[in-house]
Amino acid sequence: MPRIALVTCRPGPSVAEDRDLPGLVRALREAGAEASAVVWDDEEADWSGFDLAVIRSTWDYSWRAAEFTAWAERCGRATRLANPADVVRWNTDKRYLGDLAAAGVPVVPTRYLAPGDPADHEYVVKPASGAGARFAARYAPEEHDTAVRHLRRMHADGLTAMVQPYVRGIDTAGERALQFFGGRLLHASRKQAVLAPGTPYDERKVAHPGLTAWTPAPAERAVAERALAAVPGAPELLYARVDLVDGPDGEPCVMELELVEPNLFLSLHPGSVERVVEEVLKAAGGR
Repeated sequence: MPRIALVTCRPGPSVAEDRDLPGLVRALREAGAEASAVVWDDEEADWSGFDLAVIRSTWDYSWRAAEFTAWAERCGRATRLANPADVVRWNTDKRYLGDLAAAGVPVVPTRYLAPGDPADHEYVVKPASGAGARFAARYAPEEHDTAVRHLRRMHADGLTAMVQPYVRGIDTAGERALQFFGGRLLHASRKQAVLAPGTPYDERKVAHPGLTAWTPAPAERAVAERALAAVPGAPELLYARVDLVDGPDGEPCVMELELVEPNLFLSLHPGSVERVVEEVLKAAGGR
């Protein structure tokens, strides 16, 4: 009987509820595994006692990134960690977008801005290590002073700021999330724009507004697969989520590549649970 840890975080006012976790634990147990949800920073957790630790909803990691990546290294030495610790370290810093761009993957153009640098178009400021639109905001050129205060706050908190042009295609076509599990497309979803004009950067946002099931076009699948193929070292990925938007030319490009703790949206795609369980058991050596 394989012992499997589904790694999560402690509940709190700034952390979303993982609606998939109880059902996934139950489904793994029904399939013959000894599965449990384990908090990543639980000092009593014995990771060597598991055959596999699957990072699922460590949704507080972005404001404890150094601590989290150190944990991933320790956990990866004690047992098999999915995804691997080197992937976690690379993917927790959104400067990975530069690696994808260098590999020829179409991505949303990104630069890193110091306080006082000008902008002449609508743009988004967010931390290089972040999730759930935390510390993210959308600005018009005339809101320069507000954006500078935003940048100063992030720098004071030790965060690297990244700046992207606001991709207006999100307002009409939304953002599409293509989920992969065991190296194959699992399902896809679409959500509406998260950042509304005038929303303060420190206001909590709805991370996945208007979420619906989506059938990806061939061009979307192709870009997603190119992004996954460009991950350094060609690691074995148990799971991945590729978030796509339409660029100015109407073609899909990568907004984010989620390899650490992506929401799988299993409550929206209940038929995917069987595939997820099968691949997790396979990774644990249980089938």
